Amino acid sequence: MTDHLFAASPEDLLSPSELSQISGLEFIRGIRDGKYPAPPIAKTLNYRLSEVSEGRVVFEGKPDFAAYNPLGGAHGGWFGTLLDSCMACAVQTTCPKGKGYTTVEYKITILRPVFVTTPMLKAIGTVVSSGRRIATATGEMVDGDGKIYATGTTTCLVFDL
Repeated sequence: MTDHLFAASPEDLLSPSELSQISGLEFIRGIRDGKYPAPPIAKTLNYRLSEVSEGRVVFEGKPDFAAYNPLGGAHGGWFGTLLDSCMACAVQTTCPKGKGYTTVEYKITILRPVFVTTPMLKAIGTVVSSGRRIATATGEMVDGDGKIYATGTTTCLVFDL
């Protein structure tokens, strides 16, 4: 992953006033296209935004050794972060200008461990419902053959920026 695509300091991120001038879909597409910097957590945990459409977002990633647990597999937090990212960013794509979101709660279920030999995974977030104040989404982490490694659900609060 290329370093220049990631925010290096808080000043690199868009301000609330800048964010309020674009729709959530424009913002997430801008991150994918390199117009806006990706959040630093994506560099830290080795994942990137790859697909964006209204109500659907896909991240691709594979954990570096730094994200492994003592048993030699990916830590549950790696799964949680990717699933939270794909689900919540899918919600953001449904937010009009002047609106943002924050995760209220999320739940994940890890179905398979991830090791160094595991292929690149996709974390796919899909909006279930997006209202004026509350939005929900689901997530699924899969490999190239469609094998499911983890699933998730989220509830997000939609608010004025």
